[in-house]
Amino acid sequence: MKRTRLSLLGLAAASMLALTACASGDLGGSAPEVTPESEDTFEAGTTMAELAEAGEITIGTKFDQPLFGLNGLDGPEGFDVEIGKIIAAKLGISEENINWVEAVSANREPFIQNGEVDMVIATYTINDKRKEVVSFAGPYYMAGQSILTLSDNEDITSEQDLVGQPVCSVTGSTPAANLTELGANVVLTDTYSNCLEPLRNGAVVAVSTDNVILAGLAAQNEGEFKVVGEPFTEEPYGIGLALDDTDFRMWINDVLEESYEDGSYQAAWDATAGTVLPFVTPPTPDRY
Repeated sequence: MKRTRLSLLGLAAASMLALTACASGDLGGSAPEVTPESEDTFEAGTTMAELAEAGEITIGTKFDQPLFGLNGLDGPEGFDVEIGKIIAAKLGISEENINWVEAVSANREPFIQNGEVDMVIATYTINDKRKEVVSFAGPYYMAGQSILTLSDNEDITSEQDLVGQPVCSVTGSTPAANLTELGANVVLTDTYSNCLEPLRNGAVVAVSTDNVILAGLAAQNEGEFKVVGEPFTEEPYGIGLALDDTDFRMWINDVLEESYEDGSYQAAWDATAGTVLPFVTPPTPDRY
Protein backbone atom coordinates (compact mmCIF):
# COMPACT_ATOMS: atom_id res chain seq x y z
CA MET A 1 0.00 0.00 0.00
CA LYS A 2 3.04 2.23 -0.09
CA ARG A 3 2.64 5.27 -2.29
CA THR A 4 5.24 7.44 -3.99
CA ARG A 5 5.59 10.91 -2.54
CA LEU A 6 4.39 13.64 -4.87
CA SER A 7 6.84 16.29 -6.06
CA LEU A 8 6.32 19.93 -5.10
CA LEU A 9 4.41 22.06 -7.55
CA GLY A 10 7.12 23.75 -9.54
CA LEU A 11 10.20 25.81 -8.83
CA ALA A 12 8.29 28.65 -7.18
CA ALA A 13 6.81 26.27 -4.65
CA ALA A 14 10.22 24.77 -4.03
CA SER A 15 11.66 28.22 -3.37
CA MET A 16 8.88 29.03 -0.95
CA LEU A 17 9.40 25.68 0.75
CA ALA A 18 13.00 26.59 1.47
CA LEU A 19 11.96 30.00 2.80
CA THR A 20 9.31 28.64 5.11
CA ALA A 21 11.62 25.90 6.34
CA CYS A 22 14.11 28.52 7.47
CA ALA A 23 11.44 30.35 9.43
CA SER A 24 9.60 27.34 10.77
CA GLY A 25 11.21 27.24 14.18
CA ASP A 26 9.91 30.67 15.19
CA LEU A 27 6.21 30.00 15.62
CA GLY A 28 5.59 26.62 17.20
CA GLY A 29 6.46 24.97 20.48
CA SER A 30 7.76 21.45 20.87
CA ALA A 31 5.37 18.97 19.29
CA PRO A 32 3.75 16.66 21.84
CA GLU A 33 4.83 13.05 21.76
CA VAL A 34 2.15 10.76 20.33
CA THR A 35 2.52 7.08 21.17
CA PRO A 36 1.18 4.57 18.63
CA GLU A 37 -1.50 2.32 20.07
CA SER A 38 -2.01 -1.17 18.66
CA GLU A 39 -5.60 -1.98 17.70
CA ASP A 40 -6.72 -5.56 17.13
CA THR A 41 -10.47 -4.98 16.78
CA PHE A 42 -10.77 -3.50 13.30
CA GLU A 43 -13.22 -5.35 11.10
CA ALA A 44 -11.61 -7.07 8.12
CA GLY A 45 -11.98 -5.11 4.90
CA THR A 46 -12.27 -1.70 6.56
CA THR A 47 -9.85 1.10 5.77
CA MET A 48 -8.71 1.02 9.38
CA ALA A 49 -7.79 -2.67 9.14
CA GLU A 50 -5.95 -2.16 5.84
CA LEU A 51 -3.93 0.79 7.14
CA ALA A 52 -3.12 -0.91 10.44
CA GLU A 53 -1.91 -4.01 8.59
CA ALA A 54 0.17 -1.93 6.16
CA GLY A 55 1.74 -0.04 9.06
CA GLU A 56 1.81 3.24 7.15
CA ILE A 57 -0.53 6.00 6.01
CA THR A 58 -0.39 8.79 3.42
CA ILE A 59 -1.77 12.17 4.50
CA GLY A 60 -2.13 15.33 2.43
CA THR A 61 -1.51 18.62 4.22
CA LYS A 62 -0.46 22.19 3.46
CA PHE A 63 3.26 22.92 3.28
CA ASP A 64 3.11 26.72 3.39
CA GLN A 65 0.78 27.66 6.24
CA PRO A 66 2.48 28.53 9.54
CA LEU A 67 0.76 27.16 12.65
CA PHE A 68 -1.32 24.56 10.73
CA GLY A 69 0.79 23.00 7.98
CA LEU A 70 4.34 24.14 7.24
CA ASN A 71 7.21 22.15 5.75
CA GLY A 72 9.94 22.67 8.33
CA LEU A 73 13.51 21.46 8.62
CA ASP A 74 12.35 18.14 10.05
CA GLY A 75 9.29 17.75 7.82
CA PRO A 76 5.72 19.04 8.06
CA GLU A 77 4.68 20.70 11.33
CA GLY A 78 1.60 22.44 12.66
CA PHE A 79 -1.80 21.72 14.16
CA ASP A 80 -3.15 19.80 11.15
CA VAL A 81 0.01 17.68 11.18
CA GLU A 82 -0.46 16.89 14.89
CA ILE A 83 -4.08 15.86 14.27
CA GLY A 84 -2.80 13.48 11.60
CA LYS A 85 -0.31 11.99 14.06
CA ILE A 86 -3.08 11.42 16.63
CA ILE A 87 -5.19 9.54 14.07
CA ALA A 88 -2.23 7.50 12.82
CA ALA A 89 -1.27 6.54 16.36
CA LYS A 90 -4.72 5.06 16.94
CA LEU A 91 -4.00 2.79 13.97
CA GLY A 92 -0.72 1.74 15.55
CA ILE A 93 1.25 3.81 13.02
CA SER A 94 4.20 5.89 14.25
CA GLU A 95 4.92 9.32 12.83
CA GLU A 96 7.98 7.92 11.03
CA ASN A 97 5.57 5.84 8.92
CA ILE A 98 3.35 8.73 7.86
CA ASN A 99 3.93 9.74 4.24
CA TRP A 100 3.20 13.47 4.01
CA VAL A 101 2.34 14.98 0.61
CA GLU A 102 1.61 18.60 -0.22
CA ALA A 103 -2.10 19.24 -0.71
CA VAL A 104 -2.88 22.72 -2.03
CA SER A 105 -6.49 23.90 -2.15
CA ALA A 106 -7.03 22.92 -5.79
CA ASN A 107 -5.78 19.33 -5.56
CA ARG A 108 -7.37 18.09 -2.34
CA GLU A 109 -10.41 16.43 -3.93
CA PRO A 110 -8.45 14.86 -6.82
CA PHE A 111 -5.87 13.43 -4.41
CA ILE A 112 -8.63 11.75 -2.40
CA GLN A 113 -10.61 10.58 -5.43
CA ASN A 114 -7.53 9.12 -7.13
CA GLY A 115 -6.37 7.30 -4.00
CA GLU A 116 -3.11 9.23 -3.85
CA VAL A 117 -3.72 9.94 -0.16
CA ASP A 118 -5.63 8.15 2.57
CA MET A 119 -6.89 11.45 3.99
CA VAL A 120 -6.42 15.19 3.70
CA ILE A 121 -5.95 17.40 6.76
CA ALA A 122 -5.24 20.81 5.27
CA THR A 123 -7.35 23.70 6.62
CA TYR A 124 -10.09 22.00 4.61
CA THR A 125 -13.51 23.63 4.93
CA ILE A 126 -16.48 21.26 4.92
CA ASN A 127 -19.22 22.30 2.49
CA ASP A 128 -22.06 20.61 0.64
CA LYS A 129 -20.45 20.87 -2.80
CA ARG A 130 -17.31 19.08 -1.63
CA LYS A 131 -19.38 16.44 0.15
CA GLU A 132 -20.69 15.40 -3.27
CA VAL A 133 -17.24 14.01 -4.18
CA VAL A 134 -15.48 13.32 -0.84
CA SER A 135 -16.50 12.53 2.73
CA PHE A 136 -15.53 14.52 5.82
CA ALA A 137 -14.79 13.57 9.39
CA GLY A 138 -15.08 16.42 11.86
CA PRO A 139 -15.21 19.35 12.01
CA TYR A 140 -12.29 19.55 14.41
CA TYR A 141 -11.88 23.35 14.30
CA MET A 142 -14.09 26.33 13.44
CA ALA A 143 -12.24 29.08 11.58
CA GLY A 144 -13.60 32.24 9.94
CA GLN A 145 -12.62 34.22 6.85
CA SER A 146 -10.79 37.47 7.53
CA ILE A 147 -8.46 39.98 5.86
CA LEU A 148 -4.68 40.54 5.79
CA THR A 149 -3.32 43.94 4.75
CA LEU A 150 -0.05 45.83 4.93
CA SER A 151 0.56 47.03 8.47
CA ASP A 152 0.26 50.71 7.44
CA ASN A 153 -3.00 50.29 5.49
CA GLU A 154 -5.81 52.25 7.18
CA ASP A 155 -8.31 52.00 4.29
CA ILE A 156 -9.30 48.33 4.66
CA THR A 157 -11.18 47.64 7.90
CA SER A 158 -13.91 45.15 6.91
CA GLU A 159 -15.02 42.92 4.07
CA GLN A 160 -17.12 45.76 2.62
CA ASP A 161 -13.91 47.63 1.82
CA LEU A 162 -12.90 44.79 -0.51
CA VAL A 163 -15.76 45.32 -2.97
CA GLY A 164 -14.30 46.22 -6.37
CA GLN A 165 -10.74 45.91 -5.07
CA PRO A 166 -8.03 43.43 -6.14
CA VAL A 167 -7.77 40.78 -3.42
CA CYS A 168 -5.59 37.68 -3.49
CA SER A 169 -6.81 34.20 -2.59
CA VAL A 170 -6.26 30.61 -3.71
CA THR A 171 -7.71 28.67 -6.62
CA GLY A 172 -10.37 26.17 -5.58
CA SER A 173 -10.79 27.61 -2.09
CA THR A 174 -13.97 28.55 -0.23
CA PRO A 175 -12.56 32.03 0.58
CA ALA A 176 -12.06 32.75 -3.14
CA ALA A 177 -15.69 31.87 -3.84
CA ASN A 178 -16.81 34.07 -0.95
CA LEU A 179 -14.81 37.01 -2.32
CA THR A 180 -16.34 36.62 -5.76
CA GLU A 181 -19.82 36.65 -4.24
CA LEU A 182 -18.86 39.72 -2.22
CA GLY A 183 -17.87 41.60 -5.38
CA ALA A 184 -14.09 41.75 -4.97
CA ASN A 185 -11.74 41.50 -7.95
CA VAL A 186 -10.21 38.15 -7.03
CA VAL A 187 -6.59 37.49 -7.98
CA LEU A 188 -5.87 33.76 -7.77
CA THR A 189 -2.69 31.82 -7.05
CA ASP A 190 -1.91 28.29 -5.85
CA THR A 191 -0.84 28.96 -2.25
CA TYR A 192 -1.52 31.74 0.24
CA SER A 193 2.18 32.40 0.72
CA ASN A 194 2.31 33.34 -2.97
CA CYS A 195 -0.18 36.13 -2.21
CA LEU A 196 2.31 37.99 -0.05
CA GLU A 197 4.50 39.46 -2.80
CA PRO A 198 1.50 40.92 -4.72
CA LEU A 199 0.40 42.47 -1.41
CA ARG A 200 3.86 43.90 -0.81
CA ASN A 201 4.11 45.46 -4.27
CA GLY A 202 0.57 46.84 -4.37
CA ALA A 203 -0.83 44.50 -7.02
CA VAL A 204 -3.55 43.63 -4.48
CA VAL A 205 -4.84 45.53 -1.46
CA ALA A 206 -5.42 42.48 0.72
CA VAL A 207 -5.22 38.73 1.10
CA SER A 208 -8.34 36.99 2.35
CA THR A 209 -8.74 33.52 3.77
CA ASP A 210 -9.34 31.91 7.15
CA ASN A 211 -8.24 33.95 10.16
CA VAL A 212 -5.96 31.22 11.48
CA ILE A 213 -4.00 31.08 8.22
CA LEU A 214 -3.64 34.85 8.11
CA ALA A 215 -2.53 34.95 11.74
CA GLY A 216 0.26 32.52 10.90
CA LEU A 217 1.41 34.57 7.91
CA ALA A 218 1.37 37.77 9.96
CA ALA A 219 3.31 36.14 12.81
CA GLN A 220 5.90 34.77 10.39
CA ASN A 221 6.42 38.26 8.90
CA GLU A 222 6.24 40.28 12.10
CA GLY A 223 5.54 43.99 11.62
CA GLU A 224 4.90 43.73 7.87
CA PHE A 225 1.24 42.68 7.82
CA LYS A 226 -1.82 42.82 10.05
CA VAL A 227 -5.15 41.02 10.27
CA VAL A 228 -8.08 43.47 10.23
CA GLY A 229 -11.81 43.30 10.86
CA GLU A 230 -13.92 40.55 12.37
CA PRO A 231 -14.29 37.13 10.71
CA PHE A 232 -17.21 37.32 8.29
CA THR A 233 -17.83 33.59 7.72
CA GLU A 234 -17.72 30.32 9.62
CA GLU A 235 -15.33 27.75 8.16
CA PRO A 236 -15.58 24.28 9.74
CA TYR A 237 -12.32 22.41 9.15
CA GLY A 238 -12.77 18.73 8.35
CA ILE A 239 -10.69 15.70 7.41
CA GLY A 240 -11.25 14.69 3.80
CA LEU A 241 -11.74 10.99 2.99
CA ALA A 242 -12.92 8.82 0.15
CA LEU A 243 -16.59 9.29 -0.64
CA ASP A 244 -18.93 6.97 1.26
CA ASP A 245 -16.21 5.46 3.46
CA THR A 246 -18.62 5.74 6.37
CA ASP A 247 -16.83 3.33 8.70
CA PHE A 248 -13.55 5.27 8.42
CA ARG A 249 -15.33 8.61 8.83
CA MET A 250 -17.17 7.49 11.96
CA TRP A 251 -14.02 5.96 13.42
CA ILE A 252 -12.06 9.20 12.92
CA ASN A 253 -14.88 11.10 14.59
CA ASP A 254 -14.51 8.76 17.55
CA VAL A 255 -10.75 9.44 17.62
CA LEU A 256 -11.35 13.20 17.54
CA GLU A 257 -13.79 13.05 20.44
CA GLU A 258 -11.36 10.90 22.42
CA SER A 259 -8.61 13.47 21.79
CA TYR A 260 -10.83 16.20 23.21
CA GLU A 261 -11.31 14.17 26.39
CA ASP A 262 -7.79 12.85 26.94
CA GLY A 263 -6.05 16.19 26.39
CA SER A 264 -4.11 15.24 23.27
CA TYR A 265 -6.09 17.71 21.12
CA GLN A 266 -5.28 20.64 23.39
CA ALA A 267 -1.65 19.54 23.68
CA ALA A 268 -1.43 19.56 19.88
CA TRP A 269 -3.01 23.02 19.78
CA ASP A 270 -0.82 24.48 22.51
CA ALA A 271 2.36 23.32 20.75
CA THR A 272 1.40 24.77 17.36
CA ALA A 273 -1.38 27.29 16.66
CA GLY A 274 -1.78 27.93 20.38
CA THR A 275 1.53 29.81 20.42
CA VAL A 276 -0.31 32.64 18.62
CA LEU A 277 -4.06 31.96 18.93
CA PRO A 278 -6.22 31.29 22.02
CA PHE A 279 -7.61 27.81 22.62
CA VAL A 280 -11.32 27.44 21.86
CA THR A 281 -13.54 24.46 22.62
CA PRO A 282 -13.55 22.22 19.54
CA PRO A 283 -16.82 21.62 17.69
CA THR A 284 -18.70 18.34 17.93
CA PRO A 285 -18.04 16.14 14.88
CA ASP A 286 -20.95 15.92 12.46
CA ARG A 287 -22.02 12.29 12.15
CA TYR A 288 -24.02 12.73 8.95
